[in-house]
Amino acid sequence: MKQPLTFLLLFFCMAAMAQQVAPLPTASQLAWHETEYYWFTHFGPNTFTDKEWGHGDEPEDIFNPTNLDCRQWARLAKASGAKGIIITAKHHDGFCLWPSKYSTHTVRESKWRNGKGDVVKELSLACKEYGLKFGVYLSPWDRNHPKYGTSAYNEVFVNMMKEIFANYGPISEFWWDGANGEGPNGKKQVYDWPLFRETIKKLSPNTVVFSDIGPHIRWVGNENGVAGTTNWNLLNVSGFSAGAGAPSTDTLNSGNIFGEKWIPAECDVSIRPGWFYHKEEDEKVKSAETLFNLYLKSVGRGATMLLNVPPDRRGLITQYDSVSLIGFKKLREQSFANNLLAKSSVIIRNSSTGKIVKTLTDNKQSTYEKCTVLSIQFREPTAINTVVLREPIQLGQRVISFRIVLKDAGGAIIKEIAGTTIGRKRILSFASVTAGNIQIIIDNAKATPLISEVGVYSINEQLIEQ
Repeated sequence: MKQPLTFLLLFFCMAAMAQQVAPLPTASQLAWHETEYYWFTHFGPNTFTDKEWGHGDEPEDIFNPTNLDCRQWARLAKASGAKGIIITAKHHDGFCLWPSKYSTHTVRESKWRNGKGDVVKELSLACKEYGLKFGVYLSPWDRNHPKYGTSAYNEVFVNMMKEIFANYGPISEFWWDGANGEGPNGKKQVYDWPLFRETIKKLSPNTVVFSDIGPHIRWVGNENGVAGTTNWNLLNVSGFSAGAGAPSTDTLNSGNIFGEKWIPAECDVSIRPGWFYHKEEDEKVKSAETLFNLYLKSVGRGATMLLNVPPDRRGLITQYDSVSLIGFKKLREQSFANNLLAKSSVIIRNSSTGKIVKTLTDNKQSTYEKCTVLSIQFREPTAINTVVLREPIQLGQRVISFRIVLKDAGGAIIKEIAGTTIGRKRILSFASVTAGNIQIIIDNAKATPLISEVGVYSINEQLIEQ
């Protein structure tokens, strides 16, 4: 007897749904995951006062970047392989890098460009020109605004957000700092987070929003650029709030294995000791090698890397930073240019089914293999020191623990490496071995394990922390 068409459609829909393990990322979150590495740009009065947290009483004329060129920022970001830039449009001092109608502490009141300048606009246009995503950091704390510490300030902050989205969009990522200190009247603000979130949802539903508890991206729990070796894209947020009411830093670093929301970690770190430019730090810029190692500990643990690159008092990125940034790109390209599994002589077999697999090196997140054991056979013993794994996270995050077993040509075990989560990308580096066979064994998972990509590399041994 033939089944009605509606029954068959229901069957296939249920079969497809069975592949998912909630919670799942939204389309905007999936796109955010793919950015991998992008810039933070701290810029404002602190650049000129050598402070990290301004007091809000700095005269507006202190802000005067004589050669501001946001196109230079964007060119260098693009050349370094970054996918976007997030600008500190308003830091805790309350100074607005755009001529906000809701503040008298802005670029409009400065002598820079006779009060006609607009940093946010210039960077927004530069990002569009160079094909970069554009994001905005807007601190709720305001040490200058007279209404801060009163109920009226929440509406001021909402109106500032409305200005940003109306005049400078599209905004790829919106960044909230949870800091909450005293304003000029000596009072702290009670932030209306539900109102803030609802405002952005209405203004720009595709914008991903960062805070300690999302709603779309979470802080990783440190400013060192390092995600947990166990890193779930999931987080429990009930009963928590941004700032002082956030989960512990340990929880933010690792996520929750059965978290109620998909809120992945973003690893923020500065290329310099400070977040704003300070001339005395010119010789303390992180090296290309250090940045590469941070990439392994952020992107290589399933998070993203938000690297702060601050302009100097001219309004330009210095040569000290640019040399390191271009070197960083070269190291990534050189290290991951040659996937040794892409050779026709290498056989990848799903030991669970016995079949040879060819989709795990196609660079497509949409193709994947159900497996508990993968066996990789080299025709000739091959020197390796890095393995890259990916899960199809559009169907959820599943793997709880796994092992990589490296064997010589005779089948004897050389090394065994244990890991926990995989997520969007997991990079494991180790001292080089010459292997004839590799087994990837999924020991524990929340549901049927799915692997979308596997890569094996031999990178510069000096880049690997032993």
